[in-house]
Amino acid sequence: MPFSKSFPRQSKTSTYPQWEEVTLTDAEERLEENKSKTENIKLMKECIDDAKSLMQEKGLKDYQTDLINLAVALFEKRASHVIYWKESKAKEKFDEMFNK
Repeated sequence: MPFSKSFPRQSKTSTYPQWEEVTLTDAEERLEENKSKTENIKLMKECIDDAKSLMQEKGLKDYQTDLINLAVALFEKRASHVIYWKESKAKEKFDEMFNK
């Protein structure tokens, strides 16, 4: 099922916005998923490095499970989810379609 999102568009005849649905093509959706995956892998590597630094700075023993748990906690706080990338792409398409 393709990703779609509705956005409000100002109507010239009504004070209420008209809702326009934007759907991503399969190729656009896959591209956004790949961008998200790449970004999340990069982010997880940064979180692992940050977790190592925090543990050394605080004098904690660097057990791998503790390190990974700390990295995951940091990652969950920072991570961008696939849905964000898809919504961002849908908004970009909406702007191209209606804000000419």
